[in-house]
Amino acid sequence: MEENKMGTARMGPLIFSMALPAMLSMIINALYNIVDSIFVAQYSQSALAAVSLVFPLQTLVVAIGVGTGVGVNSLISRRLGEKRQLHADSAAEHGIALSVIGGIVFLVLGFGLSGVFVNAFGASEDVSVQAVQYSHIAVGLSIFVMISMMCEKVQQSTGNMIIPMLQGLTGAIVNIILDPLMIFGIGPFPEMGVSGAALATVIGQICGMLIGLWGVFKHQKVLRLNMRKFKWRLQTVKDIYRVGLPGIVMQSITSVMTAGMNGILIGFSQTAVNVLAVYFKLQTFVFMPVFGLNQGALPVMGYNYGARNKKRLFGAYRIALGTAVAIMLLGFVLFQLIPEPMLMMFVDRTDAAATQEMLTVGVPALKTISLSFVGAAFGIINSTVFQATARGMNSLIVSVCRQLVIILPAAWVLGRFVGLSAIWYSFPIAEIASFLISYLLLWREYQTELKYLGSGQEEAKA
Repeated sequence: MEENKMGTARMGPLIFSMALPAMLSMIINALYNIVDSIFVAQYSQSALAAVSLVFPLQTLVVAIGVGTGVGVNSLISRRLGEKRQLHADSAAEHGIALSVIGGIVFLVLGFGLSGVFVNAFGASEDVSVQAVQYSHIAVGLSIFVMISMMCEKVQQSTGNMIIPMLQGLTGAIVNIILDPLMIFGIGPFPEMGVSGAALATVIGQICGMLIGLWGVFKHQKVLRLNMRKFKWRLQTVKDIYRVGLPGIVMQSITSVMTAGMNGILIGFSQTAVNVLAVYFKLQTFVFMPVFGLNQGALPVMGYNYGARNKKRLFGAYRIALGTAVAIMLLGFVLFQLIPEPMLMMFVDRTDAAATQEMLTVGVPALKTISLSFVGAAFGIINSTVFQATARGMNSLIVSVCRQLVIILPAAWVLGRFVGLSAIWYSFPIAEIASFLISYLLLWREYQTELKYLGSGQEEAKA
């Protein structure tokens, strides 16, 4: 059976066979996010600022979708490892139902509260109007990407990484093709500006969702879903959010952190806010492959934790960690060597003054923030272990410390007493702290249970 490979196949080839499609999909998605911002920046700098203001809301959408999906992924893979087929099927059905509910919630929030959120930043009227227009579409129509993300996680939990890759590729390609046509009004399309960028994104998400639904309900054979006979089971929802809720909060904190950093940076200049937005776009090229690796390793770790196989669980951890460090080290080198060409993709070259300001602020920012990359590899892979072993709260603790307790106060203090250039050091400071905290938590879990996994001592301690 397909799921058995997670308990028997050679670990190195298994991890990479499952991770590479997800990594490729993530890289393509990073590419379309960057292309999207490049086209928006070429339309106008105010359009780029508008999209930047909405970024925390889009991060919140991803937080809810991915966080719930990780909870479903972890639960399915653990139940498959425990040979509890009906419970695995039920977890998948609950995941699809929860994604629909999440999409409906964002329909209400996107159209009802976008103006309140955007106006809280005190941006110019032109920027605020464009931001609300973008949010109505990109956030209000999130149901499609919510369902698509859930379909990805359900399939990944069974070891199927190809269909999720096709979902990401299809959505990205459709978005990249439609972006310039709908933003600038090329061919049969009227000029729609930021609304065109948002609409192109949603159309791409719909295409990815359709492939995902086909993959879950028609293609894969490991799980047997029947939504017509679906019934809510409170215990299943609790099991999903035991891992998923900390993941949701953990990723939502990114939204809070981004909004907080925007609030600190806007006191210096709009360019500083734009630099942060550009950084988040550029860093996806580094972080997305690691998150793809995470997606390949999570079901393997979860399956072998459920099967009580300590050797394979930590074998997956070592391979994932080594690969993540290598990827992050490469990203660090690139950010140190070529920050200027990276930034030049996001400027209107006809405005020499704006271009020079972007480079003056952005080059030292990218070099400084990238000092945190290698440490981030440890935090991401340690969080994968926590999620795979149903210890999502540990991931939450690390994330809260990194993105709220440490980074925002550090950014405020550095900006207040040193200046704008010092604010960027809050990123490596926070990453060093999270590195230490994550290893303390992992060591505690190892000493209390993981050390005895699959042994007679495990039963004795239980």
